[in-house]
Amino acid sequence: MEGCLSDSRDDQKKKPNIVWFCTDQQRFDTIASLGNPHIRTPAIDRLVRGGVAFTRHYVQSPICTPSRASFLTGRYPRSHGVLSNGIGRWPESETLVTKLLADNGYLCGLMGKLHLTGAQGGAEKRGDDGYDVFLWSNMPRPEDGTSFNNAYHHWLRAKGHDPFKLFEDVDALIGPGVPAELHQTTWISESACSFIRANSDRPWMLSLNPFAPHHPFDPPREYLDRYDPEALPDPLFEESDLERQEHFANIQHQTHFPVDPRKYHPRGADEHRFPDGKFANHKGVPREYYGKAFKAAYYAMIEHLDDAVGAIYAELEATGQLDNTIFIFTSDHGEMLGDHGLLLKGARFFEGAVRVPMIVHWPAGARRGLISDALTEAIDIAPTLLDAADIEIPWSMQGRSLLPILTGEAEPHFHKEMVLCEFIDAMGKKYTPDHTRATMTFDGRYKLISYHSHNLFELFDLENDPGEFRNLWNDPQFSELRWELYMRQNDLLARQVMFSEQRTMLF
Repeated sequence: MEGCLSDSRDDQKKKPNIVWFCTDQQRFDTIASLGNPHIRTPAIDRLVRGGVAFTRHYVQSPICTPSRASFLTGRYPRSHGVLSNGIGRWPESETLVTKLLADNGYLCGLMGKLHLTGAQGGAEKRGDDGYDVFLWSNMPRPEDGTSFNNAYHHWLRAKGHDPFKLFEDVDALIGPGVPAELHQTTWISESACSFIRANSDRPWMLSLNPFAPHHPFDPPREYLDRYDPEALPDPLFEESDLERQEHFANIQHQTHFPVDPRKYHPRGADEHRFPDGKFANHKGVPREYYGKAFKAAYYAMIEHLDDAVGAIYAELEATGQLDNTIFIFTSDHGEMLGDHGLLLKGARFFEGAVRVPMIVHWPAGARRGLISDALTEAIDIAPTLLDAADIEIPWSMQGRSLLPILTGEAEPHFHKEMVLCEFIDAMGKKYTPDHTRATMTFDGRYKLISYHSHNLFELFDLENDPGEFRNLWNDPQFSELRWELYMRQNDLLARQVMFSEQRTMLF
């Protein structure tokens, strides 16, 4: 009997460990080895060299909660119904991939954000999420009523630091933040390394969700000093952007007033302070700003994240667990970073907002050094993990496993014909007086965005216009193509509705 138990444990241990490192608000073009010569990311570059990088990877929403709900369930927003930040509870009908892993012998741990519901009453209301280790930290800076549940704040207090005092002078949209040794990113890497050391005897899954490089753009001073704004390129911008954005005044976005980010307007030291020292997304975007300065701070935050990746990688090596660990590096959505005169996020579907990094490193099971330009989606991650762990993929998952590409069994440059991203009142009406409902589909060349609530459309040819400056919707030469793309988009949405209704009838 004891031998049977031992064999069972050995079989379980053969299942791959999983590190799922998901940053917050990191756009696709921020990895040195994938084409950005202005940023330093040596640890992430090592993942690229030793794994598979998917360079056309798209999220299902440009906003945190609906995006995270999608990649954790493997389902599109209209199917799982979690459409905005701040919802009161997780729907019981939806199952997270972490729950499925836990039910199949995995020890699941979380450090950082979960962000599937709002943090009412001082904590996020959890469903049956499968996490046995739950070190929750929704954001680094103290929020009224949540600090006593913030595991990062517990760590700070154990080191003799009051989080409220530590952050009292860090109250700007851009500028130096807390020292690296006290940063939330550092806490996550240290906590992850402790988890890895303690759990080498069974398969485990670790969700790492730092707040960076989400705004405020406040990297540690020592990282900020490494980037000279004047050495960086300007954001993507043309004068026509200002006029174009007038059509989007009543569409939800954290930037209310687009500006030319190339112009520098010197101000005093308090130029980017938050009102009353309080962090407020919808009030925090300045009417004038210098795009290169924001890019420098953003890159500095990513370099700090890269050091965290390096520390976790080193721990996996030191404990002999690297070869059998799937290390995923990705993000929940992007950041406009001054492109087209916009900062932060909202109902816009430019590449900087909806395209993110996606790297899979698995020495024992995946190809090495492969750069795939196949169209992939965030909902593909969950079925990929189940497939790699030899766990049955539920029929309700709408994503498609990437394992055949990872192992070399499938052609690496095709995965699906079209990707989908949605925005359904995801930020609430505090940003605009009316509703915002929009859908983006992209087939690898043409991107169609339908703002259903405003009878507004955008059509971009990314092959000839990679900066997305020329809207072709009203161009007579594209009249036939636009309706073809529109019908394909509607067909995809209709299949989602049918899929959701079928699941409701069964469950």
